[in-house]
This record gives sequence, C-alpha cells and structure tokens, in this order.
Amino acid sequence: MNANTVSVRYMVDDVAAAIAFYTGHLGFTIESNFPPAFGSVERGNLRLLLAGPQSSAGRPMPDGAVPGPGGWNRIHLIVPDVAGEVARLKSEGCKFRNEILTGPGGSQVLLLDPAGNVIELFQPAQA
Repeated sequence: MNANTVSVRYMVDDVAAAIAFYTGHLGFTIESNFPPAFGSVERGNLRLLLAGPQSSAGRPMPDGAVPGPGGWNRIHLIVPDVAGEVARLKSEGCKFRNEILTGPGGSQVLLLDPAGNVIELFQPAQA
C-alpha cells in the first residue's frame, strides 16, 4: 500500500462472497483473505476493507448498536460505458438498486454487492 491509497471499510455478511464479487465482477485483486472475519481487495489506489460480523469492526458499540452492511454511502467507480457495464453485470447475475440515471455530469447506476453495499458506476458526460 502506498501513501496515495484510499481505504474504505464495508461491513459484509460473507467475506468470501464479497471477495469473489469484487474480484470476479469489478477487477479488484486480493490484498488479504481471512474469512470469515476479514478480507481486503484493491483496485488502483482504492483499498476496500471487507469486514465480516466476526471482525473487530463488527463488534457491538457501547450503546448496543451493531455495525451492518448496506446503507447509502458508496464507492464511486468511473467506467467508460455504463450501459455496457450494466448489461455485462446483469448477465453475470449482479443486482442493481436502480436503472441508469443521466444528468448534466454524466450517467450513473447503483450496483449492489452480495451484502447490499452500494457501488456507484459512473460514466462522465462527454465535453
């Protein structure tokens, strides 16, 4: 890992399934693999920490709240052809939260990992 690496932690239900998803569908490589507790994958300068319920990140907080997967925070991956990526990922059985949306900055869609965490696939608008 270098000084330019950005790390993001996602809580997942199944570390092995999460690693398979990110490496099999989105071009990440494995950095560490310790299921069922923890794994991490990398893509460019992004390091994604995948913490299972057995990890230290999955322990209950003092107020009893238990960290879990899902939510609206997300990693943002730039792709050259969002429609092509959606077609490919759907053919591989991946699930999406919405259909492609287009605005002045480009087009985006929200992909779900096996635990329900969101990945935004974004194609910038052509200048």
